[in-house]
Amino acid sequence: MIAYTMLGTKDKDQAFAFYDALFAGTAVKRLFKTPAGGQFYGEAPGEPMLCITSPYDGGEACFGNGTMVALHCDTTEEVDAYHARALAQGAANEGDPDWRAPDMFYGAYFRDPDHNKICVCKTNFASIPVKN
Repeated sequence: MIAYTMLGTKDKDQAFAFYDALFAGTAVKRLFKTPAGGQFYGEAPGEPMLCITSPYDGGEACFGNGTMVALHCDTTEEVDAYHARALAQGAANEGDPDWRAPDMFYGAYFRDPDHNKICVCKTNFASIPVKN
């Protein structure tokens, strides 16, 4: 359902360095730049992507209260590794890796250099029955 998510930055060079280090050693890589110099990250075009960019309106980038991006991980070890890499790059810890719902949701939280809240998580949401 989600094609891509954009996060604003005040300093593209700092933000790109942070996300390059965060995604190092994973299948996620730089895919392409926007005409305004933003950077798309993902596994492949057509798959869900994350774009880091300056705001289109030229205003100051700021994080949203209650806004968070969750990045999917295949294993709890991958969650642990993303969280550790983020903290090693200076991210603020917003929650250590842990099972938030047993056998359903394992996640960790941090804020990037622009204070955007990021969750890295291993989920088993497919097992939840859909209720209308």
